Amino acid sequence: MTEATFATSLFNGSELVANASLHHQDGVIDAVLVDQPAISGPRRLVIPALVNAHDHARPSMTSFGAANLPLETWILRSALGTPPDPYLAAAVSLARSARSGCGAMMVHYTRPSGTMPIVAEARQIAKAAADVGIRIAFALAVRDQNPLVYGESAAVLDALPAEARQPVEDLFVRPPTRPSDYLDLIDEIDAAIAGPLVDVQFGPAGVQWCSPALLEAIAERSATTGRRVHMHMLETIYQRAWADRTFPGGIMRYLKEIGLLSERLTLAHCVHARPDELDMIAESGATIVTNFSSNLHLHSGLGPIAEAHRRGCAIAVGVDGAALDEDDDVIREMRLVQLAHDGLGFRRNWSRAEFLGLAIRNGRRATGAPGSGELVAGAQADFTVIDLDYLDRDAIMPVDPLDLLFARGNIDCVRDVVVAGRCIVRDGEPTGIDFTALQAELRQMFRSHLPGFRKMQAAWPALADATAHWFEHVGCGC
Repeated sequence: MTEATFATSLFNGSELVANASLHHQDGVIDAVLVDQPAISGPRRLVIPALVNAHDHARPSMTSFGAANLPLETWILRSALGTPPDPYLAAAVSLARSARSGCGAMMVHYTRPSGTMPIVAEARQIAKAAADVGIRIAFALAVRDQNPLVYGESAAVLDALPAEARQPVEDLFVRPPTRPSDYLDLIDEIDAAIAGPLVDVQFGPAGVQWCSPALLEAIAERSATTGRRVHMHMLETIYQRAWADRTFPGGIMRYLKEIGLLSERLTLAHCVHARPDELDMIAESGATIVTNFSSNLHLHSGLGPIAEAHRRGCAIAVGVDGAALDEDDDVIREMRLVQLAHDGLGFRRNWSRAEFLGLAIRNGRRATGAPGSGELVAGAQADFTVIDLDYLDRDAIMPVDPLDLLFARGNIDCVRDVVVAGRCIVRDGEPTGIDFTALQAELRQMFRSHLPGFRKMQAAWPALADATAHWFEHVGCGC
């Protein structure tokens, strides 16, 4: 059965057309008819479904006392936010992205719940994605070195009082994963959950957390299989200092030499990437995902996104679980990135249509979603319906709908989201789950599980002080 959606304005991925009718059947667009007779009722702007190209499917860490921390202690504090139930945590997070207009999302899974075997946990996340209806890329994060700081942990552990050391070691210091075991595990996860709406990827946590042996093994397997790789890169000043000290010949040069820097690679952040490194990223065809609000929250920096774009890098946008208002609002995040990096005075780095198109196109590639996202015949029926009356609330004179979207858009303007022909958000609410009920249940579970982290909470002041001292005075020399 063919379904039709009328748009007062439709952005097909490259240009706006007026009074368009989008027809789709069996998850595929049949036709986009333009200059159709206007219909009465609310005005609608239809755009390709947005993409949250870097996230972890976890709750807001501010609720666990992690506000105003740099990444290096924020990560340790996030242990308090370990998901008590992987399905609930993923379903709530994925639904929040869907409500903000997303049809696809990266799940770089950095903190498993530990309540079940990891393959079973991956199945729960895939089930949550299926229930919500959103496309996902799933990359199980792996790290085999530097559990506390970017160097030997002994200096931090030795600085802790005896009663604090044990809970810290129990939570963070574990036997490293063998590269071969990780590669086998990803094959097992792929066999368990991969499908038309799920793309399984490799997920090295970051160069500072992964040994050369692990990175090289992933690079080799990625080249052999074509499987994509998703990892953090140069997010903080401390990671920059570590990379320069550890790879004096250049971290990007090393990644290129081992074959990891390629069109299959997505690099989250790149806040402290240098011009020559951006050139290498552009030449390789790798994708950079900027996470503007997350970098602000964590005091990481703004990132050379405009410079990366000028040098030919593929740019996508992610929320990283820390949008400006910690509500996973991808529309507001897109606006912030576009405004912050658009240029000065009359000089522009991109038009708003160009920016929206590239963010969707590159985001789909990063998450393994098929096609460019353009709303044309034969493409996947992945689109978002925006309330144009909400954006153009004054209705004084004709204004470009994309100018309105980038001036005023947020999660409240999203009406419907369609993925593979299925309406996963209708009138602003998810259709596949009871979002309000699941969110309430998850919050209650977090409250009931928090007492299990009492020892960690007691150890926190000493751990935070010892970690800060290491980064500022011992290890990184920033």
